[in-house]
Amino acid sequence: MPEPKKTFVERLFAEHRNALQAFFYRRLKTKHDAADLVQEVYLRILRVKDADAIRNPEGYLYTVASNLVHERYVLDQRNPTAVDLDHPFVEGELGRPGGFEELFDMGIRVVRLREVLAQLPPKCQATVHLKYQHGLSYQEIAERLGVSPHMVQKYLGMALAHCRRRMERMR
Repeated sequence: MPEPKKTFVERLFAEHRNALQAFFYRRLKTKHDAADLVQEVYLRILRVKDADAIRNPEGYLYTVASNLVHERYVLDQRNPTAVDLDHPFVEGELGRPGGFEELFDMGIRVVRLREVLAQLPPKCQATVHLKYQHGLSYQEIAERLGVSPHMVQKYLGMALAHCRRRMERMR
């Protein structure tokens, strides 16, 4: 009697989860992206209609994983605005005080920044507020907003890119 599909997939992932996560980490260099993609592989294999037709489950698993890495690469090429907000340089730049000219027009910039932030979708606004006003971690923000930590990073990246574009127009 063939093994039920969900049991088959769970067994497959119990055997290969760590290796699959390492596979993604070596290619993406971020643990949360690797974990997200492992989950995506799991979901895609659950969606396979005829799991019995998979002759080499491990090979199929890594084929799906390789395709996901390729999809991520294509998406990153289309949306090159991704910024690692945890990188020390970015953190330092966000908190760096400006020179005299910047300090002089700070009042105007603050008003403009508030307008620009108000243009963001509500979850992006909330993410920015929780990160920079309250200093919460991605995990804490994710729990409050009911999203994944990866989504929190995406919201912050979108917000930062939006603010840069809009604030640049002000100059």
